[in-house]
Amino acid sequence: MPFNQKPQKFNAKINPVTIGSGDKTVTIGGDSTFPFYTFDAPSENCAKIGVEISDMGLEGMSEGIKAYYDGATTMGEIAKKAAAMEGADFVALNLEGGDPNGENRSIDELIAVVKEVAEAVDCPLVVEGCKNVEKDAELLPKVAEALEGRNALILSEKEENYKAIGAAAGLAYNQIVGAESAVDINLAKQLNVVTTQLGVDAKKIVMNIGSAAAGYGYEYVVSTMDRIKGAALGQNDNMLQMPIITPVSAETWGVKEATASEADMPEWGPQDERGIDMEVMTAAADLAAGSDAVILRHPESVKAISKMIKALA
Repeated sequence: MPFNQKPQKFNAKINPVTIGSGDKTVTIGGDSTFPFYTFDAPSENCAKIGVEISDMGLEGMSEGIKAYYDGATTMGEIAKKAAAMEGADFVALNLEGGDPNGENRSIDELIAVVKEVAEAVDCPLVVEGCKNVEKDAELLPKVAEALEGRNALILSEKEENYKAIGAAAGLAYNQIVGAESAVDINLAKQLNVVTTQLGVDAKKIVMNIGSAAAGYGYEYVVSTMDRIKGAALGQNDNMLQMPIITPVSAETWGVKEATASEADMPEWGPQDERGIDMEVMTAAADLAAGSDAVILRHPESVKAISKMIKALA
């Protein structure tokens, strides 16, 4: 008896959100199926890949990443190499140096870096804050102002600072708002609700629902993404139809598999390869679970995930 494939049709779709301006834009979201379910319906926009760079330059990066950026000494030069990386769709600037518990770089210093990067590249930009709620509430509105006209994605507003960041990025300077929650469908939906209540267009919001490195409580990430996509498509929940972006590199390059030296753990093999493996495995799982875009660091990771997306699109 022949098998007859019965496509699963949804009357809803994920909002398409375009990042960037002019001729250099990327659109994430827009599909009316689960990830890579092209047997149910064609994909409107395949998943996208961003390359993460840091205001701290190459400090703390793996040897393989440093080798790729060899010869780049300024943030502008680093940004140009990131934008030119094979498989890259956009550049993601992480302003981690602003963390008051770390380098505590001033807002003026960080905005100078943002402007340098913006002047160096014409590709779509994503800018991540320093993860400190109070500092980001001051910093990210200034970032939105500095990038006015670039239609950049500002990551991330949280429940504690959504009024300051959402109003500046989504209303005053017409940027894309990144809404960050902690791996919970209800928290993700609530943040989208209050952000739209500020007046931000739902189709100018991208969710960062949180992540983890594969093997580190990752089942919570999968189940949350799956529930969000299920509610967005199956229940036509318009407060969960925002596309999802996942900063993978920040999670994967900080775990012991990526940080332990080969001298300390010779049985684990080369350190750089382990970091790549963690990054690729986590990014692949994120995309299969429901993420519409991932942010990576290593050129080999970007190349591998780009190849996977093209093969499954």
